[in-house]
Amino acid sequence: MAIIIKIPTDMLFGASTFIWVSPFSTANIDLLTKVKNMGYDIIEIAVEDTSIIDWRSMKTVARDLDLKITISGAFGEERDISSTNPQFRQLGKQYIVDCIKIAADVESPVFGGPVYSAVGKTRLVSEEQKKQERAWCVETLAEVGKIASDYGVVVGLEPLNRFETDMVNTVDQALSIVNEVSSPNLKIVLDTFHSNIEEKDIPASIRKIGKELLCHVQGNESDRGTPGTGHLEWQGIKEALTDIGYEGAVVIETFGQPSKELARAACIWRPLANSADELASEGLLFYKSLFS
Repeated sequence: MAIIIKIPTDMLFGASTFIWVSPFSTANIDLLTKVKNMGYDIIEIAVEDTSIIDWRSMKTVARDLDLKITISGAFGEERDISSTNPQFRQLGKQYIVDCIKIAADVESPVFGGPVYSAVGKTRLVSEEQKKQERAWCVETLAEVGKIASDYGVVVGLEPLNRFETDMVNTVDQALSIVNEVSSPNLKIVLDTFHSNIEEKDIPASIRKIGKELLCHVQGNESDRGTPGTGHLEWQGIKEALTDIGYEGAVVIETFGQPSKELARAACIWRPLANSADELASEGLLFYKSLFS
């Protein structure tokens, strides 16, 4: 008997503001029109500074364009809920809560990112310190989960590769925290760039997360360049998403003009494509071909 694979023809595709600018602000509002004209369904706004974005204007322009918004986070040292510094833990929690409220306001179903720690925090520490940092993280995420529930937003915990964090590198580590917190509003964001480094089998890792816990996918190439130009097993990734009945979005998140802080945290030292526009346009063509 032939096996028929049902392909998700209603998949939504998005592009992150990180592709063009960092930090994103109201001055970059024309990006919404650019992203829509390219054919995207979603613009993913990376919120590096909540105070420089006029969300009322963003909502108005997005509504007029019939463009959806999703929200992602940027986590530096002072937004680290697992920090040994209690002030940083509090600032990190407040930032997450602020972004949850923003997500609810702009009708983003998710707020995603490495919510558990600061990007670029990589150290070899004692088991005792690891346990303590994880305990702080779990405690805060449990509180955050209740707030997210009140606002109807899912917080997506994103594993990062070993060069960007020492806390959550794999799907198994992410599942461990999500299962311990046990909140229906804490789920997992999968970024295929990080998975390419840390997972032995990306399709298997997608199936392990499953439909109930996979809330968002950042479909990035093996070198964070244009999707389809590297060595990722895209066909297997697509089939795994289909198998679990994934109903979320697939978004390109890469860095065209990173700030000095972001470049250092994500180790971006050279251009990843001829231009940001080319990467976004060709990436979308690849997505549409893959999921057609």
